[in-house]
Amino acid sequence: MLTLPNMLTLSRIFAVPLLAFLLWWPDWALGYLMAFGLYCLMGITDYFDGYLARSSGTVSKMGIFLDPIADKIMVAAVILVLTAQGVLRGPYVGDMHVIAGLIILVREIAVSGLREFLGGLRISVPVTKFAKWKTTFQMVALGSLILGKGLPDWNVLIGDVVANVPHTVGLITLWAAAILTVMTGWDYLRVGLKHMD
Repeated sequence: MLTLPNMLTLSRIFAVPLLAFLLWWPDWALGYLMAFGLYCLMGITDYFDGYLARSSGTVSKMGIFLDPIADKIMVAAVILVLTAQGVLRGPYVGDMHVIAGLIILVREIAVSGLREFLGGLRISVPVTKFAKWKTTFQMVALGSLILGKGLPDWNVLIGDVVANVPHTVGLITLWAAAILTVMTGWDYLRVGLKHMD
């Protein structure tokens, strides 16, 4: 059923290859600025597809199926490309920030599998407040990391380290998202374990 909300969701999925293409060259500041604009536009469509579906009473099975997939594809693509291009690096710990991205990816896969398992048992897992905060930190983190490469001269001196402001915000919020990811992932797993033999 190709309603406007579903078309917005599909547009996010189809935009992912373009987003990955723009992120492929970490020294191309203009490409990263365009990627940041596209990333923000994708976030806006994520909000409006759900809002329009609920307000117009056109919530569909296709939309319920596609919306979380679109989100996960976008997040996974951004984390993988930023990791491959060495963007998830920072002072003191180098590329250890990749671990935060890995935690988020592992949780997304595990929770998707758990939801599928529980769906077969007709058990729904409600989205918690912590899970919403995790999503917020995650989206801010990835957007900030992209913006940091788009604005490479937006730097401050912290001690003896020159730090790019958006990049630093991105790394901090990425770890905040990773910590909340572990907490919410455990909550979902606990619910799932109650229904496993």
